[in-house]
Amino acid sequence: MTLTMFELVLFTILTAATPLVIAAIGELVTERSGVLNLGVEGMMIAGAACAFAIAIVTGSTALGILAGMGAGMLLSSVFGVLVIFLAANQVATGLALTILGTGLAGLVGSGFIGLKREAALHLHIPFLSDVPLLGKLLFSHDLFVYLGWALVGGVAWFLNTSRSGLVLRAIGENHHSAHALGLPVRRVRFLAVLFGGACAGLAGAYLSLSYTPFWAPGMTAGRGWIALALVVFASWRPLYAFAGALLFGGATVLQLHAQAAALGIPGQLLTAMPYLATIVALVVLSMRRRRGSVAPASLGLSFMPER
Repeated sequence: MTLTMFELVLFTILTAATPLVIAAIGELVTERSGVLNLGVEGMMIAGAACAFAIAIVTGSTALGILAGMGAGMLLSSVFGVLVIFLAANQVATGLALTILGTGLAGLVGSGFIGLKREAALHLHIPFLSDVPLLGKLLFSHDLFVYLGWALVGGVAWFLNTSRSGLVLRAIGENHHSAHALGLPVRRVRFLAVLFGGACAGLAGAYLSLSYTPFWAPGMTAGRGWIALALVVFASWRPLYAFAGALLFGGATVLQLHAQAAALGIPGQLLTAMPYLATIVALVVLSMRRRRGSVAPASLGLSFMPER
């Protein structure tokens, strides 16, 4: 493999991992607050449809990004009201949210199937972008990739250093004790759910505005479910989530190269490789059971303050 080919493979791995990084970081924050939202796939596909529709109508990528994030936040707000304020079952509501988001995406995107637009602009810094290997990997991506990196660093700092992050973690570990200390459990959880929805919508916007860029039903291809698995794989830690996203992105890119090389392996098996890699990673993680890899104690449990 030549240096140019190696550089291209690494570049495509980073781009393939970006929607997973963004969606997984949003869900990680949601789950650290004690809320399990299984509707990531629905929010992603709705964000992709709304982002593409608005970008086509207005001609603005920025407005498309805002529309994608807004769609994710709107759906997550519905979820938040139901599970946080009305104590609905989080698993059932999350699954319903996926169905709702898929239906909404089909409705919004029905008039835009087959249309294409220019992908989001890529950064190019003179001299730096032309440095062999590192130049293309670090200084030649679009805004979404850098937003994903910023989210990883920002959320890691927020959870481990800031007082607000400590409050969120305390609520996720024991909401009754947090409430007894006067912490606003439901408000913090609702804000965490909105953040997760915005990230899922942004991940969907990346797929339709940059990674593809066009709209097609089902274009998320299960990435929302993979993002959920990555949170577990990462033991609810942002940097590990980033590493897991790179693993899945690498599996995706390698299976495409394997298909192009005509190795004689059934195409269905190659297509399943990224998902098999995620399952293997989760199994290895569960066998190792590292210290600190336990889920937030209040994850998935409803909280209603005493009257």
